[in-house]
Amino acid sequence: MPEDPIPVVFIVDDDTSVRESLRLLVESEGWRAEVFESASQFLLRESDADLPHCLVLDVVLPDLNGCDVQALLVDRTALPIIFITGHGDVQTTVRAMKAGAVEFFVKPFPDEAILSSIRHALARSEEALAEAAALQVLRDRYSLLSAREREVMTLVVWGKLNKQVGFELGINEATVKAHRGQMMRKMEATSVCDLVRIAAQLGVDALPSEGNSAVGAFRVAKPRRTFLNLASYAPWSSPVMRKTS
Repeated sequence: MPEDPIPVVFIVDDDTSVRESLRLLVESEGWRAEVFESASQFLLRESDADLPHCLVLDVVLPDLNGCDVQALLVDRTALPIIFITGHGDVQTTVRAMKAGAVEFFVKPFPDEAILSSIRHALARSEEALAEAAALQVLRDRYSLLSAREREVMTLVVWGKLNKQVGFELGINEATVKAHRGQMMRKMEATSVCDLVRIAAQLGVDALPSEGNSAVGAFRVAKPRRTFLNLASYAPWSSPVMRKTS
């Protein structure tokens, strides 16, 4: 049986003594610690895509402000951030917490307090990774649909009956039933309600068509990115699947 993956705690602080003390503390809990003296060093590191991980981040760094780093990592939902600082102020604390920080500590802080926050952050990371994996399964199923099956899915999610779907697509009801059956099987949907739930998870928008066109636009909305190759950071966009009549 494979062993459970060892979580990774990234530590970014320009103070050597703080980095080393945190590294020893993290490793005493059986986690893996990786330390960086600047935000740039961390941002150039490749991500551990499948491991629970979190970031302990100093607010004041020589190259980038910690809150600015947080903004760059906004789409990495599997990377919770814990802020530490020797110069805390209310405005920075509020900004960081509103942007989703797990906790904000002013140095010096009790060991058990930050360990508790790291445990919470790693649990959040593990949950986010599981959700991302489940969502990828749904995307893989959707990718197996033919263009016609996607059209049928659009209209079924929109609430159309088989006869109405046939009218919209210009095909007979028996053909609709065949495409619908194939689509439901590929998506592993047990009912229309289940299909609507799946469509919502995928971020699917089923929109009524304009004028007399048969089928409305059908697109899979851009999913949140869990991981980012920070060596070549750029705004990310997924291929948009779109069908218009």
